Amino acid sequence: MKQLLAILFLGLFISCVGNAQTKKSEKKYKVEKTASEWKKTLTPKQYYILREAGTERPFSSKLNKVYSKGTYVCAGCDTPLYKSEHKFDSGSGWPSFDREVKGNVELDVDYKIGYARTELKCNTCGGHLGHSFNDGPRDTTGKRHCINGAALKFIPKK
Repeated sequence: MKQLLAILFLGLFISCVGNAQTKKSEKKYKVEKTASEWKKTLTPKQYYILREAGTERPFSSKLNKVYSKGTYVCAGCDTPLYKSEHKFDSGSGWPSFDREVKGNVELDVDYKIGYARTELKCNTCGGHLGHSFNDGPRDTTGKRHCINGAALKFIPKK
């Protein structure tokens, strides 16, 4: 009887582990390049952030304190991601926005530091932008999109 229970438990354990390891299908993006193609068009810092999901040091981005009117686009593919009117100073050291340009930012789940966080990606090229948190301005969306400045280019309004 003990052997039968042990076999059943082992079978259940293996089936759960097998299902947990199933990968979801990779999303296809409008702009797809090989690693060497990305490395030719991006700076090493941009490549580290956009393609390897890296993070720049806080307070290191020139875009952190830019409040001119304009649009922030993806440094990898020029997709408009954020409008200047939705930018705010979160004090976090990274450019922060309370909302994205609708349809241009993908929300994903990131477990890289041991727990789930909402990862933000460019919906056109899949480039890593940063993360979303629920500690943004309460008088607007309550969201804070904490974005790596190197993942963005600023296009001033003319």
